Amino acid sequence: MGSDTSGEWAKKFIQGNNFSVSISTDSKVAADEFFNKLSADVKVIMAMDNTFWGSYFGMFVDKFGIQWMIGYDDLH
Repeated sequence: MGSDTSGEWAKKFIQGNNFSVSISTDSKVAADEFFNKLSADVKVIMAMDNTFWGSYFGMFVDKFGIQWMIGYDDLH
C-alpha cells in the first residue's frame, strides 16, 4: 500500500517525503525481519513496537529519503 502526504505535512515537502511505502506482514517475526533488513544504517522514526491502535508497527526513512511503514495486525 502507498500513502500520500497532504495538509500540514505537504508544506514541508522534500523530494521523497510526499509518500510512504507500507508493508503489512502475516507475523511479528516477518515484520521484524523486513524492518531490520530495510532499516539498517538509516533514520528510524519509530522502532517496531505495539501501538495504541492495536498494530505492531514501525517507521523509517531509507537512504533515498523514502518513508517506509512496516506493520502486523493480529486479526485473530
